[in-house]
Amino acid sequence: MVGLGKMGANMTERLLRGGHRVVVFDVQDVAIQRLTARGAVGAKSLAELSELLEPPRAVWVMLPAGRPTEDTVTTLAQVLGPGDTILDGGNSYYKNSQRLARSLETLGLHFVDVGTSGGIWGLSEGYSLMVGGDQTAVERLRPVFETLAPAPDKGWGHVGPVGAGHFVKMVHNGIEYGLMQAYAEGFDLMQDKTEFKLDLQQIAELWRHGSVVRSWLLDLTAEALGKNPLLEGIAAYVPDSGEGRWAVMESLELGTAIPVITLALQRRFRSRDSAPFSDKLLAALRQEFGGHAVKPEE
Repeated sequence: MVGLGKMGANMTERLLRGGHRVVVFDVQDVAIQRLTARGAVGAKSLAELSELLEPPRAVWVMLPAGRPTEDTVTTLAQVLGPGDTILDGGNSYYKNSQRLARSLETLGLHFVDVGTSGGIWGLSEGYSLMVGGDQTAVERLRPVFETLAPAPDKGWGHVGPVGAGHFVKMVHNGIEYGLMQAYAEGFDLMQDKTEFKLDLQQIAELWRHGSVVRSWLLDLTAEALGKNPLLEGIAAYVPDSGEGRWAVMESLELGTAIPVITLALQRRFRSRDSAPFSDKLLAALRQEFGGHAVKPEE
């Protein structure tokens, strides 16, 4: 395992619990030490990691998408050999995964892209794994996927050739954007209906059982509201990982309408602007054509 952030570390620990031998590497020594204390084998470099694995090797990269992943895969290609497999479990753009796979194929290396969902709960609940790649390479790694998944026959699957795993994860995250936005707007509407003095945490709890809108995201909503009913200390600023953008770009290329996902992404953009220029212009236009008053900036 390369990349021992929270998710990579949890995945490593789940593999160790499943009886797998895992060699780990990270740029931070303390991250390696935490897992060697739990039974992993630590490596001081990617070259040493390769030496500590028996061919055919399988190296799982769990790093941020983009340059960190691509540089690591490029280095691994220099220290691994024909028949070895590199897995990318991060949120990489599927077209980049396809490109990397083509370059590795010329060296006799397999590339498997694994869309991974489960977050910080994956250690106890298991991970949803959307696997793309050559059938032979995927099948050889079946024991790994079965250990990481919620059950050997649930929560993971070989969804298609290289790129398919990250493509499906991209769509998964786009759907996630839409679901989260719908919950956020619904609870916002109830919060503003002050005459009823609604207990939002109570409502989230009762919806969790029997309601058609029950889900894990609703479970988390209930938990968050239970801890902090008014969400005090949390800025109304919502980042995006990039996968929602890629989903929208793909919809434009295919001519497929995904208005909910698109609007959810746009709403995240809007959350980051404390004083949108567009709203200022709207106020100015109302003043110009109708003489309406404008509110001065504080």
